[in-house]
Amino acid sequence: MTREAAQALDLDAYLARIGWSGERRGTAAVLRSVHRAHALGIPFENLDPVLGTVPSLALSDLEAKLVHGGRGGYCYEHNTLFAAALRALGFEVTLLAARVQLGAAPGDIRPRTHMLMLVRVEGEPDPYLADVGFGAGGSLLEPIALAAGTELHDAPRRHRLVRPSHDGPLELWQLQARAGDGEWQAQYAFTVEPFEAPDFEVINWHIATNPRSPFAHRLYVQRTTEGTHLSLTGRTLVVTAADGTREERELADSAETARVLADTFGIRLPEGARLPE
Repeated sequence: MTREAAQALDLDAYLARIGWSGERRGTAAVLRSVHRAHALGIPFENLDPVLGTVPSLALSDLEAKLVHGGRGGYCYEHNTLFAAALRALGFEVTLLAARVQLGAAPGDIRPRTHMLMLVRVEGEPDPYLADVGFGAGGSLLEPIALAAGTELHDAPRRHRLVRPSHDGPLELWQLQARAGDGEWQAQYAFTVEPFEAPDFEVINWHIATNPRSPFAHRLYVQRTTEGTHLSLTGRTLVVTAADGTREERELADSAETARVLADTFGIRLPEGARLPE
């Protein structure tokens, strides 16, 4: 994404959407605050692929959908929009791609399909890893400094960065989240090789259309509040409290699913759209 594209963002509307107000400066405090507001303010969802549409990553379309349209999106949408907002606020942003490790079997090597970013803050010794599009219960609520052994208490969550050994020429970083049992759980691994917007256009198309992609045929919706994490996978609704307590129930049909999307997740279905039975 070019700096000119970032300047086209309606920053006032975006900040209103995430409920953030403050001094618009490229500081670490602003980065943390805006990151958290976005993570809490816009849900994660893959309705478009489930309904047979590849989400557009054009900034104007993202603004129409996520800012004005009462919708969420998945990682490419969230982080493309967030990168534009950060650049408009004066931050230097580099897009990265990660291999998701959460839920992977031992030895399973997944492709780099997750979008995240490095953010540089003037005067800070280390760049920050920022990511508002992971969606899972172990996702970052605030950015974390890219330094080995860094631990972040982004309440109610905890994260850390480690550097696993590997055979590649670039340093490998792994983001871990602390699970309810106190164990550290890998979320994803990445290097700091820069990726560009056209790279994510290709990845986005693959994730939205490949019949082997889980996002192409099954509903995944996530929303984080200050006290809970809400997850809808297919028709399974899970509410997880900050202390790890879980409540789970099955929704009856597509009509109830649509009601839960609106009432619980704050997501409006596209006009005329019907969820598959």
